[in-house]
Amino acid sequence: MAEFVCRLGTPAGEVITRTVEAAGVGEARVRLEKEGFRVFNVSQPKSGSVAALARRGKGLNVRIKANDFLLFNQQLSALVRAGIPILQAISMLRKRSPSPALRTVLGDVEDKIRGGMALSEAFSAQGPIFPRIYTASILAGERSGALDEILARYVTYMRRNVQLRRKIRGALAYPTFLLFASSGMVAFLVVYVVPRMSELFANFGGKSLPALTQFVVAISGWLTSNILWFGPLLFVTIVALVIWARTASGRLTIDVALLRVPLVGKLLQQLAVAQATRSLATLLAGGITLVESWEIGAESITNLDLRRRSTKILPMIREGRSFTESLEAAGWIPELALDMIGVGERSGSLREMLDEVAVFYDGESEVRLEQLTTTLEPAILVVMGGVVVTILLAIYLPIIQSISNVSVH
Repeated sequence: MAEFVCRLGTPAGEVITRTVEAAGVGEARVRLEKEGFRVFNVSQPKSGSVAALARRGKGLNVRIKANDFLLFNQQLSALVRAGIPILQAISMLRKRSPSPALRTVLGDVEDKIRGGMALSEAFSAQGPIFPRIYTASILAGERSGALDEILARYVTYMRRNVQLRRKIRGALAYPTFLLFASSGMVAFLVVYVVPRMSELFANFGGKSLPALTQFVVAISGWLTSNILWFGPLLFVTIVALVIWARTASGRLTIDVALLRVPLVGKLLQQLAVAQATRSLATLLAGGITLVESWEIGAESITNLDLRRRSTKILPMIREGRSFTESLEAAGWIPELALDMIGVGERSGSLREMLDEVAVFYDGESEVRLEQLTTTLEPAILVVMGGVVVTILLAIYLPIIQSISNVSVH
């Protein structure tokens, strides 16, 4: 059985693309006509399709920073728009790039172009170094003859992603610093201050110490006496958790848990909607089919649980279901986004509506991010402040109690 891509007319007058399996073109045509479709075209998918091309190559084992990649594409877009040949543009940018990793990769790309490869094939041969949406967009630009426009649109797409990452890092920087500073203060009090104060408390008699002081001194004594094995154990545990978090099962478990956290879950969902719709709009703008656009664009969903729940979308699109209906089956796309996409699909302005959805949920995610940070900061202050106050009370209560006893006598 072979797979065929069929361009069909429905009884309702809509033109759709559907993928079917059949022994030959004739069998596929007859079967579809019996189902009530008007068959315009039946063809086998080409091996050089956008999705297939974007999967080729293993590439070099290097990693390029997002800022360096953004700068490269801004410069490449400007050079192509100015009419400079691709090979010359790549050579110029390779020499001027401040990133050693990017210079190495561009050197390989330049060699492949000199050997007769197209720009999209040369980038695709680098493997996972470049995102599939990037190589697919370049291929679409080469086919349409509008590479400069496609590059300019991809630069806009990537600039928005970089800005969003910066906002997230900036918003979480202070709560993270606050957490580490507070934890360091607590560790200093427990490991250094309390053991020295416990020598003073020994003169008071263990039974006369307040219960809170006895509890804190006991914890401090246990930590200081077992630090030689507890410290390495803690380090090994953290390393093991980091390694586990990088495995597929670990990432999935963490992503599922994050979606259930108040505020965080909604934020991740909104970010995923914005990222997926922006990726899809960028690919559709390059003339790539909806099936291939979703196949590539779905990889922009970083949460593995949401991506797993989205696997049913592509088969439904290939079966001829509407895009909105397919998205609804995933069960995590917000209703408002589905309504907006449905309007765009019915009116023939799907790409424009996907852009609007991305912009809307970008704004929603920024609001949600502000809510998260304004909740985290006081929560950390209250919790860690309570711990510090508890330790200080445990230190000063015996002293106050001793002074009170002396005053009474």
